[in-house]
Amino acid sequence: MTQGGVNKGRRRFLGAATAAVGAVGVVGVAVPFVKSWNPSEKAKAVGGPVSVDLSKIDVGAMITEEWRGKPIYILKRSPEVMKELDSQALKSRLLDPESDNAAQQPAYAKNDARAIDGSDILVVEGVCTHLGCAPKLFYEVQPESFDPKWPGGFFCPCHGSKYDLSGRVFSGVPAPANLVVPPHHYDGSTLIVGEDGGAA
Repeated sequence: MTQGGVNKGRRRFLGAATAAVGAVGVVGVAVPFVKSWNPSEKAKAVGGPVSVDLSKIDVGAMITEEWRGKPIYILKRSPEVMKELDSQALKSRLLDPESDNAAQQPAYAKNDARAIDGSDILVVEGVCTHLGCAPKLFYEVQPESFDPKWPGGFFCPCHGSKYDLSGRVFSGVPAPANLVVPPHHYDGSTLIVGEDGGAA
């Protein structure tokens, strides 16, 4: 119906269509804006727990994951290594053989293996406690240039700090403490780093 040359039905339709297109535009702009408030996937991964499938890790092999921006060393040790971890010959060379510094591991890892239930899986932060370098794994028991009686373990080439295969620091090296054991637990053959059995 027109009045004075104006089609009111058409005007209402155009007004409603314009409002609908405007609302879609506002939603289109608002959704990415609101999403930008959420932490990125990378940020979530850095802070959140990390899951690792242990079913295919071989004895003597180490894998490295990242948790909270730090490398996490996950090492599967042999039965022979596990037996040697409580030997007095080895312990006499260590600064903190009984892992008495509670800040370096959760209570469930205060044992010679520094692992849950004395597990053959070692989980430690791959960060030297001296100046934060990355120690390297020298798994084999054999003479090394840095230690003619090397029992196997980690060596930091930056300043010469040494750790055994439980991440316990040797005496007489620059590092003042054992490698840190992060909170972790197991769900079958999956290792969860960053949670103490659900209590992160």
